[in-house]
Amino acid sequence: MIVELDTAAFKTAVIEAGVPVLVGFYADWCGPCQTQQPMLQRLSEAVETRARLVKVNVDRSPELADLFAVRSIPTMILFAKGKIAGRFTGVTPTKTLAAAIIASLGD
Repeated sequence: MIVELDTAAFKTAVIEAGVPVLVGFYADWCGPCQTQQPMLQRLSEAVETRARLVKVNVDRSPELADLFAVRSIPTMILFAKGKIAGRFTGVTPTKTLAAAIIASLGD
């Protein structure tokens, strides 16, 4: 299950995480986001304990979208060791996201 984060939970869940974290920025009304969501769910199940996937609703947490300059959704930002390790805008294939997560495990 992919947990939705708000601003208060972001630092602990993402920046201080001991594993890579892929953050999906989305909105409920966004058609491409609805296309991306099942892919992210499958990816979450595939990476299990090696990485974590979370989501941020840009309508409920606009300050996070602003902080990370999210101008288009869906946008996925990969964090590893508290730093941005990758950024993907638009519907992105699961293989591309999985490869980025795997690469971040070696850092």
